[in-house]
Amino acid sequence: MDSKPAPSAEKTPHRAGFVNIIGSPNVGKSTLMNQLVGERLSIINRKAQTTRHRIMGIVSGEDWQIVYSDTPGVLTPAYKLQEGMMRFVRSALSDADLLLLVTDHEEDTIADDDTLEKIQKMDTPVILLINKVDLSSQEEVEVRIAHWKELIPRAEVHPVSALHGFNVDPLMDLIVAKLPENPAYFPKDELTDKPMRFFISEIIRDKILTHCKQEVPYSAEVVVESYTSDVTKEGQPLRRIQAVINVARESQKKIVIGKGAVMIRRISTDARRDIEAFINEKVFMEVFVKVDTNWRDDERKLKSMGYLD
Repeated sequence: MDSKPAPSAEKTPHRAGFVNIIGSPNVGKSTLMNQLVGERLSIINRKAQTTRHRIMGIVSGEDWQIVYSDTPGVLTPAYKLQEGMMRFVRSALSDADLLLLVTDHEEDTIADDDTLEKIQKMDTPVILLINKVDLSSQEEVEVRIAHWKELIPRAEVHPVSALHGFNVDPLMDLIVAKLPENPAYFPKDELTDKPMRFFISEIIRDKILTHCKQEVPYSAEVVVESYTSDVTKEGQPLRRIQAVINVARESQKKIVIGKGAVMIRRISTDARRDIEAFINEKVFMEVFVKVDTNWRDDERKLKSMGYLD
């Protein structure tokens, strides 16, 4: 008698989706994004409003793919640059398969009422993360969890500490389970949708945020004008980079350059080290500073920088 073939095991469906990270400025969205992706794709800085663009980080497994998006902190725009930043937030709300709403241990609501109202009304699944819980007592965290469950009843609320990795690993399994059944959107070995020039400019901007104070970091934008390949005298790969830091006033240019050019050397040296670590190649970099008084309200320039369509 012919034996029948053993039934094949049922294939696990492939899950993929867009998981968009939303929240107020400075609640730890970028720290969380970098923890989830396993790479430093977004600026992490103590200053608020450090993320200006929508930055995708792609994580793939054998039968799943998560496309994370880090977004600017929600706010009420004061000029066209911030209008462009909020455009990234609105698009992240509209195309999310799953929303990660990040708050912190002290926050009772997010910084923009309209955005909160949209989240309350939309049907997209929401995982609400209370970040920085290492700075609160257990009782305070439980009060905050109850508050957010009342404010957004359909949200799953979880305490985390993105900085210390607390509850981040279980979050990955929860996210995968909530993804729709879809094929992968990107090749499995891709990490992000952004070009290298973008990350070079973000690393330089991070050093401006770190070393400069007051209004200077918020009036500065970095444009990478040249990114070329070369070799050292020893035949090792070398990247040659030319970048321009745009600031809004002559006084800000003087601050960024510093007395005896000390500040611009510090910014350039620290950025070059991080860029070399990021691309694993030697870097020769020239950084210039230029005054561009109205760049934050100039639609043409903001379009060229990717803030506006």
